[in-house]
Amino acid sequence: MLQTSSSTAWGTLRQLTVLHAKKLIWTFSLVLAENILLITYPLFAGFAINAMMAGNLHKALVYALIVLGMWAVGAARRSVDTRTFSRIYAQLAVPVILHQRSSQQAHSTVAARVTLSREFVDFFETHMPVLVTSAISIVGAALMLFILEPVVGAGALLMVTLFAALLPRYVQVNDALWFRLNNRLEKEVGFVGVAKEHTLTRHYLLMARLRIRLSDREAWGYLAIGIGSAVLFGMAITMLTLRPHLEAGHIYSVMTYLWMFVMSLDDAPQLLEKYSKLSDIGKRVNTGLV
Repeated sequence: MLQTSSSTAWGTLRQLTVLHAKKLIWTFSLVLAENILLITYPLFAGFAINAMMAGNLHKALVYALIVLGMWAVGAARRSVDTRTFSRIYAQLAVPVILHQRSSQQAHSTVAARVTLSREFVDFFETHMPVLVTSAISIVGAALMLFILEPVVGAGALLMVTLFAALLPRYVQVNDALWFRLNNRLEKEVGFVGVAKEHTLTRHYLLMARLRIRLSDREAWGYLAIGIGSAVLFGMAITMLTLRPHLEAGHIYSVMTYLWMFVMSLDDAPQLLEKYSKLSDIGKRVNTGLV
């Protein structure tokens, strides 16, 4: 039976945030710094291009310093986050096992749920930085597009609005698929030792079909974003081409912010899939934190 709503994914994530607040604040401060540099670099690149065309070496070299700063912060973040999240998981696994035992779950179910509990840590380590990066990049790039080219910025906002309207149904279907897949994963350890060949074959074929359906939905999401992106790029290219006396740095900045915007949207299908997966795990795994 699934756990009650008291052990939701977001309740567990909140408790992990409270228990490991200092480590997470330090780690995500580096994520934030990395993203601030990411947002500003196309603007500095545009300035650098104009400075190079004007023969101003000192202003152009500022861009090299921005690049160095981005990679230095990124290196620090990658060094810190593995240490942080490996230790968090080490402290999470034991209470998960004890609470599953106390509810008299089968050993195979306990083993499966300990493995599933790793998804909470993976969310912080892998998906939260992507989520933060995507959110900052979408908002920041759209804002910069409004400043540089207001019509293109309005097109970007319209694109986000249209996709947001489709989210509830998309997430609902994903939730149902992950519920079925995780049910199968919990039974897998028990099947391995006792099930007959036809039962095992049926089990793994069903899991394959569920994974394929999830992958297909992600692929269709990518395609929809690609179509919207092509329309947005076409509009921007048309406007910039027909406008006289534009600086090369301005064109570079607009095109780079557009690319940043659409590439950040491109992360959405995968993030939505992870959201559905984590929501279902939160209903199953009582970590003892909530």
